[in-house]
Amino acid sequence: MRLLLVEDDERVAAALVAVLGRHGFQVRHARSGHEALDALVPDGNDPYRVVLLDLGLPDRDGFEVCSRIRAGSGVPVIMVTARADIRSRIHGLNLGADDYVTKPYDMGELLARIHAVARRGAAPAAVSVPTPDAVPQQRGPLESRGITIDRERRRVSVDGRDVPLTRKEFDLLALLAQSPGVVYRREQIFSEVWRSGWEGNGRTLEVHIGSLRTKLALPGLVEAVRGVGYRLIPESPAAAADAPQARAEH
Repeated sequence: MRLLLVEDDERVAAALVAVLGRHGFQVRHARSGHEALDALVPDGNDPYRVVLLDLGLPDRDGFEVCSRIRAGSGVPVIMVTARADIRSRIHGLNLGADDYVTKPYDMGELLARIHAVARRGAAPAAVSVPTPDAVPQQRGPLESRGITIDRERRRVSVDGRDVPLTRKEFDLLALLAQSPGVVYRREQIFSEVWRSGWEGNGRTLEVHIGSLRTKLALPGLVEAVRGVGYRLIPESPAAAADAPQARAEH
């Protein structure tokens, strides 16, 4: 079984490679996020069955690496890190990690977790994972419902009228506008915009949604889907009401 180990500590990596090798794994060691993403580009060899991902990497945070892996691959990811706080655990799992193991760990347990996620994921088909410089960032302007979102300059306008937004308001609107009509879970929104867990932060999200509706002067733009999250309505409220939609809370 091929395994990608992403770990910048040479001593930790050497010990882990040795143990994994004795248990039949073919391990490639990546020392940075860039090297990890480059290793996942299909090269004609069998695909990796599991990625062991440290979070404290020298060139970029492991959370960002996980997010970029998920942008183009379904390979199982186990975060292996010294960050033991619950917010980091929640954030990692919300970003798409299949498991989260804190250091120091029992080697037998880590091996069991590797086999468990490999069984759940099966052998993933070879997929194209962009290199760090080639990851699509969707930096071009977004346009929806008369709103223009310029992500390069972080500016928003409605029918040509500039609308000043806070940093979080802008990030929230840009996230929802990426896929109008798609419901974004509250947990996903907090992971992407606040880089933290959802628990205990419900009021914060409600306040930002309300502020967006007011500043954009489009109260029906963002819909709250009961028990799930929020979405940006892609068509007029009248058209949306005629279509079968999930029940929304008001």
